[in-house]
Amino acid sequence: MSNDDIARARETIALLPPFKNMDPANVSVARLGGLTNLVFRVEHGGERLCLRLPGQGTEEYIDREVEAHNARVAAEAGVSAEVLYADAASGVMVTRFLEGAETMAPETFRAKPGAPARAAKAFQRLHTSGRNFEFRFELFAMIDDYLKILSSKTVDFPPGYHEVLAEAEAVREALAARPGILAPCHCDPLCENFLDTGARMWIVDWEYSGMNDPMWDLGDLSVEAGFEAAHDEAMMNAYFPGGAGDAEWGRMVIYKAMCDLLWTLWGLIQHANDNPAEDFWAYATGRFARCKTLMATPDFTGHLRAVRQG
Repeated sequence: MSNDDIARARETIALLPPFKNMDPANVSVARLGGLTNLVFRVEHGGERLCLRLPGQGTEEYIDREVEAHNARVAAEAGVSAEVLYADAASGVMVTRFLEGAETMAPETFRAKPGAPARAAKAFQRLHTSGRNFEFRFELFAMIDDYLKILSSKTVDFPPGYHEVLAEAEAVREALAARPGILAPCHCDPLCENFLDTGARMWIVDWEYSGMNDPMWDLGDLSVEAGFEAAHDEAMMNAYFPGGAGDAEWGRMVIYKAMCDLLWTLWGLIQHANDNPAEDFWAYATGRFARCKTLMATPDFTGHLRAVRQG
């Protein structure tokens, strides 16, 4: 944890309305997780809030006004923390701290009893809320946008990326033939974006959220958590109490490959921006290898067929 980061958080606290009754000198500030942003728990007089400072370069691909709107909608739907302050110009956000909740990780998601089902129920609550998010999360349009960003940077692509992208045209055609319903979706379900009380799962961080096919959220979570077949079954059965059909399973699996295809590019942007949070070249090449492997399986063709047939 950098002392400079804590100092920056304290300087910000002194300027924001949610902290106006706090004495900056007596505020407890603790750095939390985050790959691209700086996130802090701020405590004073028994009150605990969460402060988010945006990461360098995120303004290239994050619309903070959209994020703030969607975060508020998600809170009203009962799946996220209350937003107390959000500034679209700076990207600074303050939310309630969710008490008694464990920040999830891939290992805990797989090991904690009922976690995949609780996440599915949280998604179901959001997807069926009847609310609208701003922004339409369009997979192939976002791939094009990320490729455009990368065209202005000095960065290599994993060998074979563009060939696999060409093969993904079959996915584009299948999804265009059978468009999914649109619902408010998180769209970036990293395990660390889930907070679990053991009775209920909360979801945070709405930077990439938008109207999307709900099966994207389930497929992406399966990838992020490293779910095995039993975890996928538990997740899908909780989301579809009557049982998921072949088309629903097909969409979920297809999106497992496509989220890796997309987030490979996101990782390359972080790599090009010298984001020090982790080795983003290894992140990008690992995701691409997983995408390529899944798309090469015989089952993937069957899932494509199930989606086309509806």
